[in-house]
Amino acid sequence: MSCNNLMERVGGLTSLLRPTPVVPLDLDGIRLFTKLEYHNPFGSLKDRSAIWVLKGAIERGEITPDTTLVESSSGNFASAIAFLARVLDLKFIPVIEPNINEAYETLLRSTCETVVKVEERDATGGFLATRLSKVRQLLSEIPGAFWTNQYENLDNMRGHYEVTGAEICDAFDRLDYVFIGVSTGGTIAGVSQRVKERFPDVKVIAVDAEGSAIFDSPPKTRFIPGLGSSMKPPLVANAIIDDVVIVPELETIESCHELLHEHGLFVGGSSGTVFAAIKKFFKRAPAGRAPNVLFLCADRGTAYVNTVYNSEWVEKLRHCAD
Repeated sequence: MSCNNLMERVGGLTSLLRPTPVVPLDLDGIRLFTKLEYHNPFGSLKDRSAIWVLKGAIERGEITPDTTLVESSSGNFASAIAFLARVLDLKFIPVIEPNINEAYETLLRSTCETVVKVEERDATGGFLATRLSKVRQLLSEIPGAFWTNQYENLDNMRGHYEVTGAEICDAFDRLDYVFIGVSTGGTIAGVSQRVKERFPDVKVIAVDAEGSAIFDSPPKTRFIPGLGSSMKPPLVANAIIDDVVIVPELETIESCHELLHEHGLFVGGSSGTVFAAIKKFFKRAPAGRAPNVLFLCADRGTAYVNTVYNSEWVEKLRHCAD
């Protein structure tokens, strides 16, 4: 395939990014809405950043038909890149860790010729630093390798500014709060900038998992992937954040089940975390006019059936927490 053909293909991929549904939910004291990002082409919010990262790199000539893509991810971003690499006829090597959901690992191993799984924990007790070290090793060993680098690549942020943030602005005449889970920082950076331009008084609330290092919470072993990080991702510095809510993993699980049984939404762990943060933040109903509140459901619960939605796994986690 020629560079021109590659450009044509990536141009066509942006047409896949159609607006995702915004639906109301019933919660006392506020007018709550969620944006269902699992309606994206490959099933998650990360489709937007993945397409934008590849689009930018191809347009700049950083990715050619001979490029091997490399990324550290144990979830949705790697899955999106894997599918996109197939469409673009590019090689992709994901670097994953033991905490990866079984469904994601199965998908990556069936889609990618090579998958690298690190086993050694880093100094924080997690695997991120080990994964990043392996990425750098692969970059030094593979001629023409390109790291999509979701943690620092500004195109990650730009995708959410240009697409996700723009859709949010189009969906509302008034918006008072946006709650956004944080992992790489790309979503909250892009969305916060866009919504603050349209709604200057909107409050952007960052949501993180207990044990994550992003907002200087005490480190702790985490078992539910999706949110959090063992380091502070550089992209977070670009976000305009008004407040932060930290959520324990058991509250994440309870909220995932509540979203399923009370609201009919089968969602992944990060969605439960953000919903739990909203309930905690609005424990007392705000005085006066009920605010318009939005959060993003990043993905479906399919990859979490053996963890968050498995009673035996939840009991083991509860025992660890005790």
